[in-house]
Amino acid sequence: MENLQHSIQTLKGSDRHPVIPVAQLHLGYTCNMNSEYDQSSVVQQSPLVCCSAHKEKKPYKCPECNKYFKYKSHLVIHERIHTGEKPYKCAECSKGFTTAGNLRSHLSVHSGEKPYKCPECNKYFKYKCHLVIHEKIHTGVRPYTCSECSKGFTSAGNLRTHLSVHSGEKPYKCSECSKCFRLRGDLEKHERIHMVKGEKPYKCAECSKGFTSAGTLRIHLSVHSGEKPYKCPECNKCFRQRWDLVIHERTHMRERPYKCPECSKGFTTAKNLRKHLSVHSGEKPYKCPESSKCFRQSRTLVKHEKTHTDEKSANKGE
Repeated sequence: MENLQHSIQTLKGSDRHPVIPVAQLHLGYTCNMNSEYDQSSVVQQSPLVCCSAHKEKKPYKCPECNKYFKYKSHLVIHERIHTGEKPYKCAECSKGFTTAGNLRSHLSVHSGEKPYKCPECNKYFKYKCHLVIHEKIHTGVRPYTCSECSKGFTSAGNLRTHLSVHSGEKPYKCSECSKCFRLRGDLEKHERIHMVKGEKPYKCAECSKGFTSAGTLRIHLSVHSGEKPYKCPECNKCFRQRWDLVIHERTHMRERPYKCPECSKGFTTAKNLRKHLSVHSGEKPYKCPESSKCFRQSRTLVKHEKTHTDEKSANKGE
């Protein structure tokens, strides 16, 4: 560049000094300049540019879906989606994975390792992507927006779950009675009806308390930690579970997405809608094992069972 500038200044100042040829203007381009202007030789593209442009291409094509890849190794990994090949096996549970990276991530399930720490609330995560989603709780960023109602979500998964509110899709089916549910958590709650009374296979490592579902156990664990990472941006109230925050926020927005098909009454949660539906159907799924009396709500059954307990205590006292 210095030679080029010097040459131009010399050319402007005097006709007696020839222009000094410049070997290279910058990486990837050459420039030849003489006292006599030659248009064909002013700027010439070097082979380096051709190589750079070639690298930007994606020459490797998948024969199944016609998707292109820059590197052959990426194509090889992609093709496993079509073939179902999972060459990386976990030594603990024999589960297969398409890449070594996915296997490494899986191994933390067995080791319990959670290397990714939130700088705001010090919560740890097994996967970096889970930390990224969690951090949006603190920043308030909700990049995934519902096209139907414009509501925002922190992750694509949460948005997909929400979309079933509009579509009416119920992909979770009970194996006992074939009843379908919109959310996995709703199915887990429903399955308790069929479960043997008193069965609680999910145990808390802290206090050994048993629970009927893995989801209920996860909720319970925050009791020991005291953690409430989900904060309402409107009133600053904090919650232990994200879902509790979602339900709470509906009180500010006056949103009632769960509509009764019989009377069109709206509810903030699917649980409240289910309770309401029994008013129309007359269904009483909660049965007392002592008196065989049936109830519409589980809490009513719990209250009723206490009467039997109190009676037994009174008889023992006599």
